[in-house]
Amino acid sequence: MAFKGNLLYAQSGGPTSVINSSAYGVFKAALESDQIGQVFAGLNGIQGIMENHLLPISQSMLRKYSLLLQTPGAAFGSCRKMLKPFQEDESEYKIIVEEFKKRNIRYFLYNGGNDSMDTVKKLSEYFKQIGFECFVIGIPKTIDNDLAQTDHTPGYGSAAKYIATVFSEIAYDASAYEKGRVNIVEIMGRDTGWLTASASLARLNGYGPDLIYVPEVPFSRERFINEVKKVYSLKNRCMVAVSEGIKDREGKFISDETSLDAFGHKQLGGISSYLASLVSKAGLPSRGIELSLAQRSAAHLASLTDITEAQEAGEEAVKDVTSGLSGFMVNFLRQSIKPYKISLGLAPIDKVASVVKLVPLEFLEPTESDVSEAFIAYALPLIQGERKYKTVNGLIKFYEE
Repeated sequence: MAFKGNLLYAQSGGPTSVINSSAYGVFKAALESDQIGQVFAGLNGIQGIMENHLLPISQSMLRKYSLLLQTPGAAFGSCRKMLKPFQEDESEYKIIVEEFKKRNIRYFLYNGGNDSMDTVKKLSEYFKQIGFECFVIGIPKTIDNDLAQTDHTPGYGSAAKYIATVFSEIAYDASAYEKGRVNIVEIMGRDTGWLTASASLARLNGYGPDLIYVPEVPFSRERFINEVKKVYSLKNRCMVAVSEGIKDREGKFISDETSLDAFGHKQLGGISSYLASLVSKAGLPSRGIELSLAQRSAAHLASLTDITEAQEAGEEAVKDVTSGLSGFMVNFLRQSIKPYKISLGLAPIDKVASVVKLVPLEFLEPTESDVSEAFIAYALPLIQGERKYKTVNGLIKFYEE
């Protein structure tokens, strides 16, 4: 394809410890492409783009951009902006088109999760409807691992590595006492238990959870107390991994909050403290522990596999979009588990946008409040390897514009 225009990359939604690796992959590939004139980074996602907040990216800065490979968060800012369907209101779409025309943006890459892929879908459809020649590709990102049509999602492997590592450290610390507590570790996951399941990887080194509770399996308070008591009677301690989004049989969140985020999702949190209070009432010593934002921002424990694949996803997106493809998301296809091998492909965006990928039944042991060996085999390759970091004053050096 001989088409030549400028490329715009932007980030959206909750950051991960490797989303900036995808940015580096985009910049590296785009700056080397003879089909792209100028490269821009949109600041604060689609919201910043509508406000003309674009940053030129130059070849001379590529060495500095390599720091993105060890930088957590969203280096170019994020947003939680959801576009209305253009059939109902196209005012914001018109603003976006005008901004794109001003800068001759003909390639747009949006790096995000479920709701960001909804933006990719809407923009690609709108551009096609009005005859505006701009190609749109989504780059996957989310620690939740809940994007459809992909084996896994960049960001998940590093969060899983952090969770398994910290869980094992907490469990080892708790083993110091002859008679310990019931430690309940709260892990992110509103609708799915991918992250909570990853705590099971700590067992490979001997200090994993005794019980695992995920949203895919209806939660019973009575059963929970009975299971905790059983473990405690055998071990004088109990380690619990629980998703923040566990629900009862009616689908109601056990930790039900009334506040909503910008996408209309319930803001969860506090389940570990709540369950700890139930355990205390049952007569056992307990403590609730919330891992919180460290799960997505712990660059010092990022998986090298995850960093590498995130970069490759960015490079693949540039190749695809400059080939004239639009309305897709880059995805990962697992070719084998041992040895671990994946290939990159494309998933139609209408099969990804706003679809939630649950933990499959074969990865769970619902009658035992646990995960299966099949999950361990699936997740273990994703947490492998460590990056050698550039440090300053004994701390990891982050990218700064």
